[in-house]
Amino acid sequence: MNRVLRVVGDMFPDAHCELHHSNPFELTIAVLLSAQCTDETVNKVTATLFQKYRTPEDYLSVPLEELEGDIRRIGLFRNKAANIQKLSRLLLEDYGGEIPREHEELTKLPGVGRKTANVVVSNAFGVPAIAVDTHVERVSKRLGIAKADDSVLEVEKKLMKLVPRELWTETHHRLIFFGRYHCKAQNPACPVCPLLEVCKEGKQRMKNAATGKPDSKKKKLTSKG
Repeated sequence: MNRVLRVVGDMFPDAHCELHHSNPFELTIAVLLSAQCTDETVNKVTATLFQKYRTPEDYLSVPLEELEGDIRRIGLFRNKAANIQKLSRLLLEDYGGEIPREHEELTKLPGVGRKTANVVVSNAFGVPAIAVDTHVERVSKRLGIAKADDSVLEVEKKLMKLVPRELWTETHHRLIFFGRYHCKAQNPACPVCPLLEVCKEGKQRMKNAATGKPDSKKKKLTSKG
């Protein structure tokens, strides 16, 4: 684990949250929208969305159909639009219109799961956390940090145990960058990977490539927000 931390730190020292936002409320909306969608697409949508809607009251001031139209380019836009309005209503009723700082309170909000809450507390409020998205899950399993059949929560617990708490947030970002730009789901950069020696899957990929065999396993890893 120390080697992994050192390598990904050297490769991506400035890794950060790539979702554009200017406050905890916008970050929460952006992460909610990012489920099963790329950060790039979310940023294109929120560029205009966050100009039109600035407060929970704003999201409740329009018909649901109008909000759906504003985020139509996002996957599952109908469900997400409904959750945004439900979330906005709950914020006004129970939290004075502000995003709560506590992880437990965040997960009570519609559309906000454990991963989303981890992203918000770490990026908006500076609380160490490791959010396991599809990139973190894939990298952790490929490098043997977690088992192939581990749940997202099990992956998170293993990372929390192995990584010093003060490094949780930056490790989360660096593993995301490593998975997004280097150890990709398809065509990972195994030939030039500095972690190939500790990656069983990477070694097998290289062996298959050398012998002309196709990859023996192509698993689709998914994670819930």
